[in-house]
Amino acid sequence: MRHRGLLAFTCLSFAAGCSAAPGSEEPKADTSTPGTPDERALTNLELLGKRLFEDATLSEPPGQACASCHDPQQGFQGNAGSRIAAVALGSRPETFGTRNVPTVSYATYSPPFAFVSDDGETVAKGGQFWDGRAATLADQAKGPFLNPREMNNPSAAAVVDKVARGPYAELFAEVLGEDALGYGERAYDRFAEAIAAYEGTERFHPFRSKFDDVLRGTASFDDHEAHGFSLFKDPEKGNCIACHAGDVSSTKPADWLFTDFTYDTLGVPRNTKIPDDADPSFYDLGLCKQPGLDGLAPAEFDVSSVCGAFKVPTLRDIELTAPYMHNGFFTELRDVVRFYVTRDTNPELWYPQNDDGTVRAFDDLPQRYRGNVNHEEVPYDRKLGEAPRLTDDEIDDVVAFLRTLTDR
Repeated sequence: MRHRGLLAFTCLSFAAGCSAAPGSEEPKADTSTPGTPDERALTNLELLGKRLFEDATLSEPPGQACASCHDPQQGFQGNAGSRIAAVALGSRPETFGTRNVPTVSYATYSPPFAFVSDDGETVAKGGQFWDGRAATLADQAKGPFLNPREMNNPSAAAVVDKVARGPYAELFAEVLGEDALGYGERAYDRFAEAIAAYEGTERFHPFRSKFDDVLRGTASFDDHEAHGFSLFKDPEKGNCIACHAGDVSSTKPADWLFTDFTYDTLGVPRNTKIPDDADPSFYDLGLCKQPGLDGLAPAEFDVSSVCGAFKVPTLRDIELTAPYMHNGFFTELRDVVRFYVTRDTNPELWYPQNDDGTVRAFDDLPQRYRGNVNHEEVPYDRKLGEAPRLTDDEIDDVVAFLRTLTDR
């Protein structure tokens, strides 16, 4: 597992008095909500994407839309009203997904999935979903419509037919031509492009958090938030910035996405509330099971080394997007930070115990892949019985900082 570098510290300690650099970005406010005149700010392609995103008639049976699992009030995350918080309810009763729904907030910034060189080491980066199996946002948009556990359509043609008979078929024709709905698979591709265009609007990445105001010099952190941000960056304390990256030399909000889009194996505890995980023989191995990964990886790359790895999510709007991790094991943000710093010092806090009192650490990974778990980077470099990298008060301050990332 690689050690990610930390950019040099600058004015971005963000104490009071730090001001925005001349010419720093000021994104336009996007106040569009369904059915309001603010839709006029959208291009026709984006408006078509909005219609598709919000259309609950496009599932089988009808009743579920993209927005059912990507609710703007929950930071574009959600579970469609599932009784199991960690996984979404599908369009059919008692049909559930296998993973926690990832947010699509700021997802437009993720690069296409690829293997890249980072400090001489080959790493996977980018893509959509927890395992990067969709190279782009448009590719991602195609998946849920046809997934039996989600919107459950039998084919792309079935989705196209529903739009052709629906109330915005005329908009589709206006955007893509009178014969566009006769294109079959090509029409379905254009649906996905329209949804991706809508998800690329400022509604999904407004950069309107307190953190962004501090970047611009129009607000200041309180003492707890400022200390939390310092701990977040400190390579000997939280070191969160190693994966949840930002450019400490920049005051542009877009340079602070709070992810490096890579993949990491954290050994998150098993969530037996998920129906699939109730079967002790089932393991979700993440990146190494991405379809076609062998063909994408360099010949010398050991695909088994990323079994158990999942994509590093953005921390923007993290206060709104509970539960957390790929399996939704954590319901409280503070527990996530506490897990990071006590996973190896106090594993009994998180993992089941045997009758003899020993702890079954990393219980959501087969034994042969437990060596993939990140033990090298701070704060994971501590040993059983050692003091965690953060105290309880410091954990509270990191959480206080993370709450400044919530968009208004």
